[in-house]
Amino acid sequence: MTLRGLYAITDSQLLAGRFLSHVEAALEGGVRLLQYRDKGDDAARRLREAEALMQLCQRYGTTLIINDDAELAARLGVGLHLGQTDGPLTPARALLGRQAVIGSTCHASLELAEQAAREGASYVAFGRFFNSLTKPGAPAASLELIAQARARISLPIAVIGGITLDNAAPLVAHGADLLAVIHGLFGADSAREVTRRARAFNALFAS
Repeated sequence: MTLRGLYAITDSQLLAGRFLSHVEAALEGGVRLLQYRDKGDDAARRLREAEALMQLCQRYGTTLIINDDAELAARLGVGLHLGQTDGPLTPARALLGRQAVIGSTCHASLELAEQAAREGASYVAFGRFFNSLTKPGAPAASLELIAQARARISLPIAVIGGITLDNAAPLVAHGADLLAVIHGLFGADSAREVTRRARAFNALFAS
């Protein structure tokens, strides 16, 4: 499986009242990876939503990733994304098996990315690159970091943080494999606009 293209990340507040319709609209636009990101503590609702997303992803051939919850990912047999505060990657790899897609947040650190690669990550994620509504205080990453990572790490590189259609092209040009987008995709007013944006993000990889 090639990890390249649009990486959509859900936001429960942003998608309130239109969760599945907007996610399906994004998948219609060709999302490569979909991350279910929900920091709530209602385990039953999270399981229900994750199962619904899994069915959608299977229909569209999209890989589902669960944020920060290895047990839920193992239960559903899907991928996982771990932040730096979510513990080491090695146990998650052992739990989910060799085939699972597991990503690691590396902020703006090549050292963290190299460590993640050693621990069995499927991709490394750098950010934030622009002002982000989701994590306004996160450390800033540069375009040069992508090029440096490209030279030192053989894994796909995801980039995140305030990415929109207006600023994404240079990230791809510098070697980003995955554009991780939340508001720049799901902040659209209509499902049709979500699909249009998804296609436009993916088109950046075609050139």
